[in-house]
Parts: sequence; C-alpha cells; structure tokens
Amino acid sequence: MSLLPYLHKKEIEAGCDEAGRGCLAGPVYAAAVILPKDFSHPLLNDSKQLTELERDELRPLIECSAIAWAVASVRPKKIDAINILNASFLAMHKAVGKLATVPTSLLIDGNRFTPYKNIPHHCIIKGDGKYASIAAASVLAKTHRDAYMKRAAKKHPYYSWDSNKGYPTIAHRAAIKKHGTTKYHRISFKLM
Repeated sequence: MSLLPYLHKKEIEAGCDEAGRGCLAGPVYAAAVILPKDFSHPLLNDSKQLTELERDELRPLIECSAIAWAVASVRPKKIDAINILNASFLAMHKAVGKLATVPTSLLIDGNRFTPYKNIPHHCIIKGDGKYASIAAASVLAKTHRDAYMKRAAKKHPYYSWDSNKGYPTIAHRAAIKKHGTTKYHRISFKLM
C-alpha cells in the first residue's frame, strides 16, 4: 500500500512520531516533518518496517527534501518524573516548536495527544504506515535516537546499546543485573 501524501490538501501538515518509548535506557525522541505535497520515495514507510540501512539511506533524503523538519528528545530523568506517555507528547511538542515553518495541522501517530498551542491535530492509529509525513517523522526520530544510543554505547559497552538501542533484550537486562544502572537508564521502568 502506498502512503498518502496528506490528510487535507490545503493545510500545512506536520507529521509527528516518536521513537524509544519501550526502551529501558536513553531518551525518547520525536520528530516533526512537513513534506512537499508531491514528495514520494519507494522506500518510505513506517521505520519499524525498514532495515537500519534503509532508514539511514532515507534520513538525508527526508532532511534535504522536507519543507521543514525538527527532532527533539526528553531525557530519562524527565521520563521518570512525568511518565513515558507524557514524555513522548513533550518530545513531539518540542519538535513541533522547533520547526522553521509553522504548521496549520498536526498528524500524530497513535491514538492520543495533548494539544500543542492552538494547532489542530489528528491522531491516526498506525499513521506511520499510512501518511508520508508521519512515516518520515518515524524515520528521523528512529535514526537520530539510534545514533545517540550508539554514541552512549561507547561510554557503557556492557549494555550492547549499539545493537539493542536500549530496548529490553535479555542481554541488556542481564547487563543491568550484573553492572547496575547508569544515568541513561529509566529508573521508573521494570529494568530486570
């Protein structure tokens, strides 16, 4: 199924998505992307449906082609303070706030969102597999977060973040048991 270019043709739509909600370590990232109405790419899809190589190929194409794009994150300490759902919304708000072009409508991946200023929003379940701008946001959020976790992995090699990106793999949980937690870990999450 090909992605839809927009929900409303006359609106300046920013697609929004997050990455890293289910992780035990690292920030949650979000991206907001405003694409030209005629943008399409055969690879573009929900980032979870793509290989790491495909995502890395798409990232510069999206960043060069977008009318505007922004990525933002919320750190583990803040996630622990306000919970992961609110942290995801906050990351999206921060990304939208950084856009060089102000959108007139937000397309949000998922079923819930807290309104941002006075910009109307539309929650779209599995939106990253339906709308190009949300798919593009999913790719940017994921690739920017993965790059961050690879850098963090150099400081803390025991946790294999270069491969698991902070997700709750058996190896990651075993490393927490053996080496304890770091400032990158979300203490409010069930870590073991």
